[in-house]
Amino acid sequence: MSAQVIRGQRKSMSDTMFDVVVYAVAIIVTIATLYPFLNVLAISLNDSVDSVRGGITIFPREFTLENYKVIFTYEGLLQGFKISGLRTIVGTVLGLASASMLAFTLSRPDFQGRRFVSVFLALTMYVSGGLIPAYILMRDLGLIGTFAVYVLPGLVSAFNVFVIRSFIDGLPYALQESAKLDGANDFTIYWRVILPLTKPALATIALFLAVGQWNMWFDTYLYNSSKPALTTLQFELMKVLQSTTQGSDYRDQNMSQVMSQVSPESVKMAITMVVTLPILVVYPFLQKYFVGGMTLGSVKS
Repeated sequence: MSAQVIRGQRKSMSDTMFDVVVYAVAIIVTIATLYPFLNVLAISLNDSVDSVRGGITIFPREFTLENYKVIFTYEGLLQGFKISGLRTIVGTVLGLASASMLAFTLSRPDFQGRRFVSVFLALTMYVSGGLIPAYILMRDLGLIGTFAVYVLPGLVSAFNVFVIRSFIDGLPYALQESAKLDGANDFTIYWRVILPLTKPALATIALFLAVGQWNMWFDTYLYNSSKPALTTLQFELMKVLQSTTQGSDYRDQNMSQVMSQVSPESVKMAITMVVTLPILVVYPFLQKYFVGGMTLGSVKS
């Protein structure tokens, strides 16, 4: 009896030590993840002159909103925010719809051209025409100077298609057959059966698309830099950042006077927060689909 008690105590102590180690590692990882973000936030909220001294951790030493005032007094920022938000919404919705439809088609064993289309899509992940051919293509398609240049070129991504297709392949094909017996057509199966069961994959791809669209600025520089009505937030913030550098092509007299009041480092941190916060707000709404895992919507045989 005493031996069993001793073994039970040893087991309890080993479990306790294991839990302590797991919690310690989790705390260290959490601190390592949060500290850079909190440090950037603290510097962005700290007086720019004081920030030059360094030594700021996770709390601002001299709180101020002057860094953000400098950014938001820049002309074109509000219009850029509207266009960036619009392209994020439209690009995410259309990209998710096109990728999921194509993935559903490629997952069907009765689709005769699935192998050819899959190989063709895979080649696009390794072979690219380059920047100049892409620009010529956009010009010949008449997309330069239009909002469509933000959405159409990235409408179908091979990586997104393969991710969603892999998830669909893991679902029982009997679900589609049962729906066919009930009189459902292909679109009904896609809309009523496949989409509800692929929410974890769709949420993941939606986040990828949204982050990509929100952070993109180089296409604005290439195709719409002369169109103030089609400017994006990141492109405008890039110009603000360039205005803190001597000899920048984007430097103008008004912006020079404003930037003389703050340090480049403080402006960089404030820009980082402005770009990051919208995505951080969206992420919690998608997180619940990540934790559902691959078993979400599965059936038991």
